[in-house]
Amino acid sequence: MNILVLGVGNVLYRDEAIGVKTVLKMQEEYLFPENVRLLDGGTLGMGLMDSLISSDLTIIVDAVKGGHEPGTLYRLVGNDLRKSVSFSDSLHQTDLVDTLIYCDLIGHRPDCVVIGVEPEDFTSLDLELSPKIQEAMPRLIQEVLKELTKHGVQYTKK
Repeated sequence: MNILVLGVGNVLYRDEAIGVKTVLKMQEEYLFPENVRLLDGGTLGMGLMDSLISSDLTIIVDAVKGGHEPGTLYRLVGNDLRKSVSFSDSLHQTDLVDTLIYCDLIGHRPDCVVIGVEPEDFTSLDLELSPKIQEAMPRLIQEVLKELTKHGVQYTKK
């Protein structure tokens, strides 16, 4: 099984960058088998099509607007994916949705899971995460690792 861990978000908008920054931190701290690929997807949208088509499972790491306290963690599948900022209300909103629709049309849409965190501020132009979201990042990483473990992935800490 080919697994893609895809960090998405716009790094210019404070907490919207959580997906990208989490995946980059995971790349620094862990080693994964060859069938697991970690990717900074930024706001690429359709540019992610090849990566999505070549995966059987995509774990999307993103900010999630679920209406709870900032720092709350989420695991979303199915229709709940739309709570993910990348699917509902950001600069890359239609691109990721459209990209998955095109994957469907081509005949290979990966199973998708969003592991995310409720943002505190995703509208201010700022390159730093808010303190609450920075504090939540280790827990977010643990949730992504737990999702990988569910699918038989063995990883090591560097």
